[in-house]
Amino acid sequence: MIDGFTNTRVDTGDVTLSVHRAGTGTPLILLHGYPQNHHCWAMVAPHFAQHFDTIVPDLRGYGDSDAPADDAAHTTYSKRRMAADIVGLMDALGLDRAHVIGHDRGARVAYRMALDHPDRLHRLGIIEIVPTGDFWDSWTADLALKAYHWTFLAQPAPLPERMIGADPAAYADWTLAQWTLEKSLKVFAPAALASYRAQMADPAHRHAMCADYRAGAFFDRQLDATSRKAGAQIAAPLHFLWAEGGFPAQTGDPLALWRKWAPQVTGNACRSGHFAIEENPEAVVSAFMNHLRGN
Repeated sequence: MIDGFTNTRVDTGDVTLSVHRAGTGTPLILLHGYPQNHHCWAMVAPHFAQHFDTIVPDLRGYGDSDAPADDAAHTTYSKRRMAADIVGLMDALGLDRAHVIGHDRGARVAYRMALDHPDRLHRLGIIEIVPTGDFWDSWTADLALKAYHWTFLAQPAPLPERMIGADPAAYADWTLAQWTLEKSLKVFAPAALASYRAQMADPAHRHAMCADYRAGAFFDRQLDATSRKAGAQIAAPLHFLWAEGGFPAQTGDPLALWRKWAPQVTGNACRSGHFAIEENPEAVVSAFMNHLRGN
């Protein structure tokens, strides 16, 4: 649980999502990344809930949400399908529009939602990614070594699932620690770590997380290319927060990449590794509170 939040399960029409919610005001949806779930927002969500109707779902395949099996075309965990889940969640909750902030895989869901369902967003927040197609295009040998999971997790099933299954807790711990600025697990709360380890140990959720990356390597990458060729633009005002020690910082000029996708882009870096929400929660709250208020 997130302190002060209630937890329910919501049928979105395709899958049932586990959802945490607190606060009043304009709806704000917070979307987590890999290999995490709603727990990653525990330090910042209560601050947002003082000003917004704050909604924190577990994405399909993560946490306590449904984890359907992948399909041959890798569309089950495409960001288009996962974005549709969030629209379905909004429909089920009776919400017309919302602010959306996403980190990592959740940010990929968020920007695809902004492209596919522009009338459902007020403002968009992106943490610690560049668009999927742009990230693939920016690969160098050094970046490929650091982001090896993009190709490893996308290998055909059940290879990565079985390899991770040999010691899922160790794999989760290695991934989490290596992506922090200090290469340490100390920034993660005990309850969060326990949840991330349990998620990795569950065969259905482990398969889902691999399927998420298979979608990224195939369907999502191709969809980004199609959107770019069509000149698709994100209409919502977008604020991009990246970490000085994260993956986007190694792509050259990550803010410039987002400016190709959206006419209204602001951004700033913070001192952190990839997990900025837990490593530097004050920077996250400050950056996005200003953005959501239109400052």
